[in-house]
Amino acid sequence: MSDWRKLAQAWHTRFGTSSLADGAAFAQAVGAVCPDPELRLGPTYVDVATRDPATAERISALAGEHGLTADPSAVAQLEIGLDTADLVAIGPFWAAVLTGSTDSFTGNDVMDPTRRVANLWFQGTTPHETPRQRFHLDLWLPAEVVPARIEAAIAAGGKVVYDEEAPMFIVLADPQGNKVCLCTSEGR
Repeated sequence: MSDWRKLAQAWHTRFGTSSLADGAAFAQAVGAVCPDPELRLGPTYVDVATRDPATAERISALAGEHGLTADPSAVAQLEIGLDTADLVAIGPFWAAVLTGSTDSFTGNDVMDPTRRVANLWFQGTTPHETPRQRFHLDLWLPAEVVPARIEAAIAAGGKVVYDEEAPMFIVLADPQGNKVCLCTSEGR
């Protein structure tokens, strides 16, 4: 699946288009034959996400018919992680605040069904004194993009603070110690 990259929950890609009208025509063709994709239309691109690899392959075939080329290195997905020893106590609150419904809290996640709010996932920890930073960002990227992001972050004053589980994730910190995980599907 060279056109696609697996990020947190789904396969993602971006197809370049020559115009908004061409993108809309492609999006309409995708919607006519594929039941579940998420589409985001921009002036010169269509971003597509699907949980089903077979659907991804059908979409790539449609893109070829429309003369479109994929740029999977252009995709990213941001998740917010919250460290907690008791997700049951706080999950419903965050679901209600972020989505308006406690029904959006399932498993270890709060997922907005409209996909307008970043996913919030709860990272289990043992009970402990509340640390200074309990939230952290997880930025899901194609694996081939991560080295350049790390290089740019270091050049901007950051540092790598954990890379023992690379390429699954690498933890970076800003000059004040605030952390972000660069995540890939590699090795998972």
